[in-house]
Parts: sequence; C-alpha cells; structure tokens
Amino acid sequence: MHTLHKCRLCGSPLTRTFVDIGMSPLCESYVPEEKLDGAESFYPLHVRICDECLLVQLPAYVAGEDIFSDYAYFSSYSDSWVAHAKRYADAMTAALGLTADSLVTEVASNDGYLLQHFHAAGVPVLGVEPAANVAEAARARDIRTEVAFLGAETGRRIADRYGRADLVAGNNVFAHVPDIKGFAAGLRALVKDDGMVTLEFPHLLRLIERRQYDTIYHEHYSYLSLLTASRALATAGLRVTDVDELDTHGGSLRVYARPEESAGEPTERVKAVLAEEEAAGLHTVQGHEGFAPAVLKIKSDLLEFLLTAAREGRTVAGYGAPGKGNTLLNHCGIRSDLLSYTVDRSPVKQGKFLPGTHIPIYAPERLAETKPDYILVLPWNLRDEISRQLSYVGSWGGKLVFPIPELEIVSVG
Repeated sequence: MHTLHKCRLCGSPLTRTFVDIGMSPLCESYVPEEKLDGAESFYPLHVRICDECLLVQLPAYVAGEDIFSDYAYFSSYSDSWVAHAKRYADAMTAALGLTADSLVTEVASNDGYLLQHFHAAGVPVLGVEPAANVAEAARARDIRTEVAFLGAETGRRIADRYGRADLVAGNNVFAHVPDIKGFAAGLRALVKDDGMVTLEFPHLLRLIERRQYDTIYHEHYSYLSLLTASRALATAGLRVTDVDELDTHGGSLRVYARPEESAGEPTERVKAVLAEEEAAGLHTVQGHEGFAPAVLKIKSDLLEFLLTAAREGRTVAGYGAPGKGNTLLNHCGIRSDLLSYTVDRSPVKQGKFLPGTHIPIYAPERLAETKPDYILVLPWNLRDEISRQLSYVGSWGGKLVFPIPELEIVSVG
C-alpha cells in the first residue's frame, strides 16, 4: 500500500515526484570485509516536491539518529574545505567585531574544522555535534563540544547552560535534518536577539542546472532554494537578511539570518537570488519538471563509457569514496567488474568496501602501483584540487573521467 507522506514544512500531502533514483543503501555505511556476505538495507531515493510550499524533500525513510550517531565523515580531510572555513571565520570575526567576550556556537560542528579558527583568535566557541565519535576528535583539539541533535528543546537547554551566541553557524546541516522546523526553532533559541545565524547548504537551483543528482542521498532530507529556506527559518522568527553564492559542494548558498525584531530589510543580493530562482521556474511546481530525463542521460553516458572501456580491455579505477559517489554507482548498477576499485585519503574508509556496490577502497598509492587507463573522479566538486593531486597519472597516459554535469575525459600532467 502506498503511504502518503506529508510535507515536513507545511504538512500538505506529498503527491508529486521530483526525481526517483531507485533504491540505495545509506551513503556513508561503508562495509568492512567481515560483513561482505551479510545483508544490507536499501531505502528508496524518491524525492518529492510539495505542491503548496514547494519544498523539495526526501521523506525520512531513515531516522537522523540512525545516520548521524556514528559517522565516517571528518571535514578536516579536505584541504580546500578547511581553508574555506578559515576565510569565513576571519570575515565574521571582523564583520561582527567578535572578541573574548563573544560566543560562537556551531551546529553540526564535526571535528572542529571551523571553530578551531575562532578559538585560535581568542573567541570562545561551542560545538554542537550529534556524532559522538566525531565530537571526540573536536575535544582533542580543545574545542568545547556538546553531543546532541539540535531541536527546540536542546537549543534552549544548551543556551541556558552556555549562554546565547553572537553568531550561530551551521554548514551543510540544514538540508540534513528531518525536523526542519524544530531545527530552526533550535537556532533561534541559541542566538541572541541581536545576533546572527549563518547557514550553508547546496542550492537547489545549481543542483538542477548542473545535474548534480548524486548529491541526493538519505542524509539530505531537504533540497533547498533561497525561497524554501527562508520559509523554513521564518517559522522560528528568523529572517534572511543577506546571502552569498558559494562554489562549495557544486554551488551553495550561505544565508545570513537575524531574529525578526532586529533583522531590518534584506539586501539587494537576496532579491537578486530570488529573482534568479523565479526566472528558472523554481517558484512554481511546473518549473521543477525535466530533471528526471537529465538524470537518465548521465546514467546512460557513464555506463556506455564503462562498457566500451571493458570491451577494449582498458582498466578503470575510482578516485574518492564520497557519499555522492555511492548514489551514482548504485543508481547506475556499477560493480567491481566495471570499476575495479577506488581510493580515498581518509584512513577510516581504506580497507572497507563501498555500500551496495562492494567496490574495494584502497589508499591513493594504489593508483601509481596499478596504473589504470582511466580514473573516475567521484567527488567532482573538488575537481581542481583533485586534478592537481592526480597530475602524476599523465606519466603513464592515464586520463581522468568526470561523470557530472556531463561525461568528460581529461588528460592531465
């Protein structure tokens, strides 16, 4: 029987499909060798759009606690991401005049990759991180961290204990919460009445425009435009006053929001991004159609490339083991017969196997040892960083393959 899902923002019935990319395991559930013969859980990746408020969303097929309580993603393994965090910290410290008397609270603070920069500048910090194993890594860096999922109640409890913050930051977490209204209420509880909240999340407009369907996975419950993000924050009395467009994660927004009583008028940039979304059709249900055929083309082009390579006796390995790669590989039905292995810099992933596809993960040195003809780059959002890291593969004539936004084969070195 078909269960009727309800919109997590406005409660309306969800009857319209945005894109359905089949069944997939949790994208960060890497499989250790001793469990290769066991069963794996697969869940639907059937994304819907609300006819009423236009929020594009994946129903919570899996509870947040089951995904984020013990997590394999450590932000510090990406050099460009840590540098991005430092630029943000420097800019916000200057803009808000943060001092030793201020407080910066980060939600989903991961291993302290961001708060370390405020801490080093003498600004008191507090991390709120649901994954206990990741919070330990932050505490080892002397970053005060509470292990908790943010909701209205936990927000109040943490603010009572540590005080309300001048700045509350949340990077790549707003899309990751099943209870988006409770989370927004938690943000409001954490911030001072004249404080600032900043949130970074992938921009639905870029996801559609650049065909980034592999950023759809069970950890991402909502796919946000500026319009729908503003609507979600407004439920907690937070108003978006400014926005930056960022290159991170294939095109993200950083929204700046303040409590309604101190917000003032939004900047021209807010109006410009809303106008661009409207021009692209994102302010109507009909404007979201046409994404599914684009997804099918990526799948067919990639499979055609891999099957041709196999027929010609050429070897293909992967680079990276990011969550998005697992959506792509499972959707395309790619196994180790077409992609013999992948490599990743994170020692947490090495020696394990990709969920669903069971492609083995090795250390990066494996590439130089086996000299594959082609390397399929799975974290395409770090294209420049990875192209530099892999410039040496040109020495044996190896080429890089980028699957998104369209299949591209690139010579390096």
